[in-house]
Amino acid sequence: MRILIVDDNPMNVMVVREMLKKAGYTQIDTASSADDMFRLLGPEGPKAPAPDCDLILLDMMMPGIDGIEACKAMQRSERLRDIPVIMVTAVGDSKKLAEALDAGAGDFVTKPINRIELLARIRAALRLKAEKDWHKERDRRLREELELARQVQASALPAPVDEPRLSIRGLYRPADSLAGDLYAWQAIDRHRYGIAVIDAMGHGISSSLVCMFVASALRDAIPAWVDPVPVVRELNRKTMQLQFSNPLVHYYFTCLYLVLDLKRGTIEYVNAGHPPGLLARGDGSPPERLERTAAAIGLFEPMAAKKRVLNFRAGDRLYLYTDGVWDAFPSDEGNPAERLEERLLASRGDLSELERLVFEPAENEKRQDDRCLVVAEFRRGGGDGA
Repeated sequence: MRILIVDDNPMNVMVVREMLKKAGYTQIDTASSADDMFRLLGPEGPKAPAPDCDLILLDMMMPGIDGIEACKAMQRSERLRDIPVIMVTAVGDSKKLAEALDAGAGDFVTKPINRIELLARIRAALRLKAEKDWHKERDRRLREELELARQVQASALPAPVDEPRLSIRGLYRPADSLAGDLYAWQAIDRHRYGIAVIDAMGHGISSSLVCMFVASALRDAIPAWVDPVPVVRELNRKTMQLQFSNPLVHYYFTCLYLVLDLKRGTIEYVNAGHPPGLLARGDGSPPERLERTAAAIGLFEPMAAKKRVLNFRAGDRLYLYTDGVWDAFPSDEGNPAERLEERLLASRGDLSELERLVFEPAENEKRQDDRCLVVAEFRRGGGDGA
C-alpha cells in the first residue's frame, strides 16, 4: 500500500510519516509541492502506466499550485482521478473545505493532526479505493467479454450471395455493442434458399443472446423442415422452452421467414409479427407486401401460422427489414412505413443509398435502435419469365 504525502513544510511531512510508519505503512513517498507530486505520479499519455500510488495526503495551502487546484488537475486526468485524496488543512473555513471536496478530495483532516482520526480516515479511503478497483477490474473484464460476444455475433451473419440467378446482401447497424436484430440465410438445395429476419424484444446482452439462440435453432430447423410453417412453429416450440428466473420477464421475437424457389419463381413465407417485407417489381408494376400472417414467436403454444405465396420475376427485388429502419423517418412527417417503402423503391437496390438508410442517424432519433436490412435481387436465369 503506497501513500504519498504532499506538503511544503518538512516538519509536517516528518510527523505524518512517523504516524504512518508506526501504524504499519512502510511504502511512503513525499513531495514538497504539487509539481513534485505530478512528477512522482508520472507523465500523462494514452500509453502511460497507471500511477504507483494508493492514497494522497495533500496539504491545502502550498505555494504555487495549492491543494484545491491540484485536486482539480487530478480530476481532469483519466489516470489520476481515482486516486483517493485526503486534504490536510489548518483552515477551519467551511467554504474552503466544501471547495476542496467539490474539487475532488474525498475527505479531510485538520491540523494539528490527530493520529487516531488520520488513520481511521486513511483506512476508510483505502477501503473505498479497493472497492473502486474491484469494480474497474470487473468492468474491464466485462468490456472484453462484450467485445468477444460482438465478434461472435458478427461472425454468425452469413456471407453475401452472388450467383447468376440471385444476389442477397445484408446491412446491419447494432444500437449498442450487441444487437437484438439478426438476419440469416442458407442454401437448402440448388434452387432454394431459406431467409429469415429477426427482431428480439429489448436491447443489449439479453436480446443478443436470444438472437444467437434463434440463429442456432434456424440452422437446424431450415434443412430439417424447409417449409415456413413448420420452421416458425419449431422456433416457437424451442423459444417457449426457455426458462427465466423472473417469471414476469418473457422474451419473444418477431420473425419473417421465407423460402425462395428459383426454379418455380416463388416466395413462400410466414410473417410472425414482423414489419412487412416489400417485393419491388422490376417492370414498374405495383409492389407487393409480405404482410403479417402469425403472432410473434414465443407468445403462444401451440402457434397458429399461415403461409402465403408470391411469384417473382427476373428484375424484381425483395426488401426485408426490422422496425429500427423506420427511425430514419419522423412520425410527424407522415407514416414512417410508407415513407420507408418510397425510399426503398426509389433506391432501385443502390447499395450506397441503402447504406445511408441503415447507418446514418436520424435527426429525431432519441435512442438508437438496431437496424437490419436484407436485399435479394432476382436476376436473369431464375424465376418466372427469366
